[in-house]
Parts: sequence; C-alpha cells; structure tokens
Amino acid sequence: MARYTDAVCRLCRREQEKLFLKGTRCNTEKCAVTKRNFAPGQHGQAKTRVKLSNYGLQLREKQKVKRMYGVLERQFRKYFLIASKSKGVTGKVLLQLLERRLDNVIFRLGLGLSRAQARQFVRHNFVYVNSGRVNIPSYLVKKDDLIEIKAKEKAKDKLKDNLELSKDRTLPSWLEFDAKEFKAKVARLPEKEDIQHPIEEQLIVELYSK
Repeated sequence: MARYTDAVCRLCRREQEKLFLKGTRCNTEKCAVTKRNFAPGQHGQAKTRVKLSNYGLQLREKQKVKRMYGVLERQFRKYFLIASKSKGVTGKVLLQLLERRLDNVIFRLGLGLSRAQARQFVRHNFVYVNSGRVNIPSYLVKKDDLIEIKAKEKAKDKLKDNLELSKDRTLPSWLEFDAKEFKAKVARLPEKEDIQHPIEEQLIVELYSK
C-alpha cells in the first residue's frame, strides 16, 4: 500500500496552514508552521509571493485536502469519480466519502492523535465493525455501523492516554461514542458542517472537471 513517508511538517508549511498531521504537537510552539511560517525550499522565504491563478487555487485546495486525510492522488481521484457518479452535490459527496474512512473515524473519536496514528491502530487489527475485524484504513463506514476497539491492556492504556490528550477536541455529532467501553456508533452520515476545517470543495470539483 503506497503512502507518504517524508516529513509531514513540510506539507503544512507548503499549504501555509496547520493540517494537524502530528496530533497534539501541532498545538505547541514546536509546530513547524508556527516556527517557520513560510513555504519549504530555497525560495520559500521570498519577499514577494506570487499571486495564484484560478488553477493554482484549485490545485492548492486539492493538495490540502489530500494531505489532510492522508490520501494519495490515485485514491483521491477514485473518490472523486465515485462522488461524480453519485446522487447529490459532487463536492459534498467527496468530503463525505473522506470522512467515512475508518482511519478518519478513529481519529474523530479521539483514539488517534493524528490520522496517521489512527491508521496504524486499524492496521494492527484493533478495530472491529459490526463484530467483524477490519484492518483496512480506507474502509467506508455506513449509518448504524457499530465500531469497537479490541486490544490488550497495554494498547488500551495508549488509547486512554490519547483520549485524555484529545479531550478538548469536539466529537462530531454524526458519531456516538462510549469512551469507557471503547464502542462507537455511526448515528448518521457526515455532512460538510461536521468537518472542523475550512474546505472549499467546489475548487476541487472545478479542477477535476476540466
């Protein structure tokens, strides 16, 4: 399975905003965007910033969303094709598909400090959906799905620590969660309003529609 393995802080600096790819560290003074609020590379500190064209704005928005959810280009384009063939507004369906990913659900529950860590928990066979083990991070949850964490005490202690560190994070209203039992339910499908990050999905639709 292909995945990005280079320094993730460069991605946030390139997009000029925090994508919270390193969990709680992003809220400290160690955050790369806070320390070096300019794009990476030898021309990152240029005094004059080039004004982006419409294509540039569309590309940057697509790259931002891709990086935020930890999805590479081929899979992201696949999500767009599914969204474009589905009923409803393409941009909103695209965001809904990304939110429904199992690794994102684990992150939204606060069990993972970042989506990368949540993806690791899924790959390590800790997550069960409707009593069946699921170790595929891209698995799409559905309405009324029951999600449960089954792990040894050492792993559960780590999950408890993560819940404590992420206690200030708001639980999305489309998820119900029993933190003591490590059980959750998908109460409904997510909407754009449930995403706690500003995204202009129409720019992505315009980019892929050319």
